[in-house]
Amino acid sequence: MSNNYEFEVIVKSIKGECLFGHKVGDKIYFNCRSIKGEICYDALLALLPYINAMRYGMDYPWAKNKDIISVACPDPDNLVIFEIKRIKIY
Repeated sequence: MSNNYEFEVIVKSIKGECLFGHKVGDKIYFNCRSIKGEICYDALLALLPYINAMRYGMDYPWAKNKDIISVACPDPDNLVIFEIKRIKIY
C-alpha cells in the first residue's frame, strides 16, 4: 500500500441539480486510512478507481497536470465534475 499521497477532491461544477446536495467548492479529503467530508455514494464509486491508481503513481496522459484530474459523477442529467488533486506527503 502506498502511503505517499493524500488527495483533495473539490466539486468544480454542477450541471443541473445534484440530488445528494453537493455544491461547487465542496471538498472531500482522502488518505490511506480515512475519508473526510460528505460524498455521494455514486460519486465515491466513480472517484475511487482514479484515486487508487494515482495513489500508486499512475499518471494520466490526457491530464495537463499529472497531479490534477477531473472526474464526472455517473448521473448524466445532473452532472457533477470533481477535481482530484494528488498531494505528495513524506
